[in-house]
Amino acid sequence: MGEVRPIVHVGDPVLHHPCEPVTRFDDELAALVDDMFASMYAAEGVGLAANQIGVPLRVFVYDCPDATGERHKGIVVNPELTLPELGERQLDTGDEGCLSVPGQYAPLPRPDHATVRGLDAAGKPVTVEGTGLLARCLQHETDHLDGHLYIDRLPARRRKRVLAAYQEAMSIKADI
Repeated sequence: MGEVRPIVHVGDPVLHHPCEPVTRFDDELAALVDDMFASMYAAEGVGLAANQIGVPLRVFVYDCPDATGERHKGIVVNPELTLPELGERQLDTGDEGCLSVPGQYAPLPRPDHATVRGLDAAGKPVTVEGTGLLARCLQHETDHLDGHLYIDRLPARRRKRVLAAYQEAMSIKADI
């Protein structure tokens, strides 16, 4: 229903600063959420933070499966992430990618369970518990709203390789 907006790429300042809390739950927010879903689906993603389309607000959308394959779809405004205590964590060591660093993936260990508490688009409380890909998505999107990309969590050498591959892919794409 919404309008597809361009995805902002690594290097754009909006991706590298914490986003502002949402304070108004109105038609403008509802339209933003519609645009976010449309943009996420057009880019074939499973999650999208508002700053990835250039809007520095603490809101993300998701549509992805959990560890059992059950699909979950929703919106979280002003999320607060909770992870299991260190002694209780199991790590998922799978690859991670990002619509803002297109075409690049790298192994990134993350807890295989995550909980996000926040609000929906109408301002009502929501809690989302995730396992598997959904847990990764909740952590990844909350990171975006805090001004971090998944590549910021990579060891320096791997991060440099991912960024070099991204730059090369972008220059080849520009030449086409």
